[in-house]
Amino acid sequence: MTAKLTTDEIAQELGQLQGWELAQDGGAIEKGFVFQDFTEAFAFMTRAALIAEKLDHHPDWSNVYNRVQVRLNTHDAGGLTAKDFALAQAMDGIL
Repeated sequence: MTAKLTTDEIAQELGQLQGWELAQDGGAIEKGFVFQDFTEAFAFMTRAALIAEKLDHHPDWSNVYNRVQVRLNTHDAGGLTAKDFALAQAMDGIL
């Protein structure tokens, strides 16, 4: 099992990301992505899914037309771990 990050570690990791925010419950990070149209949003999700599969870490997400809302946390750790920040960084790298 991956170790749950401390509050200080979470703040440090968040400081290295653009647009990601700590969820109100403090147990996840979230970001909304907006694309030109549905095709671009779906292409982003497809590329992100391939990365998530390689990392063996899967997002909670939703898609409505050109918007993708992402929430990341590590369920088996009960909060945020390095896996969440690695996937967030990889998702940002797709753009």
